[in-house]
Amino acid sequence: MKYVVGVADMKLARECGDLIVTHALGSCLGIAVHDPAARVGGLLHVMMPLSSVNPEKAKVNPFMFVDTGVPLFFRSLFGAGVVKGRMVVKVAGGANVQDAQNDRFGIGQRNYTVLKKMFWKNGVLIDAEEVGGACPRTMYLDIDTGHVWLNTAGVERDL
Repeated sequence: MKYVVGVADMKLARECGDLIVTHALGSCLGIAVHDPAARVGGLLHVMMPLSSVNPEKAKVNPFMFVDTGVPLFFRSLFGAGVVKGRMVVKVAGGANVQDAQNDRFGIGQRNYTVLKKMFWKNGVLIDAEEVGGACPRTMYLDIDTGHVWLNTAGVERDL
């Protein structure tokens, strides 16, 4: 089964042949987590760093924000059988696709900074990442193998 993760969304998978993909990671972050022993994985697509900018939206869709979406995503993963000590974590996105010379808001960098702080506080290590730059990315996670790859402007590469 192929699962498509929308913006401010997440999906978990555990079946043989499952593939999870998220498109258009510009300033947004894609966070892929895989537990090779449990053969469970998930992909989260978050948009904004902090829910304090719009608490009402965060209540309706916590996956919109790093500070509310990441904890809920990890609770879902642990509930599905992922063990913290076995998980492989990969991150992509955080780009500035609008105007690299005039990045007033720095959403991509702020998303990444908030994520790194949360991971540091909770002892979560990133195994591979591709963040920043100026190009949007598509991110894939193969549940059978844990293989994560990116597509940027038609060019695929492993993460």
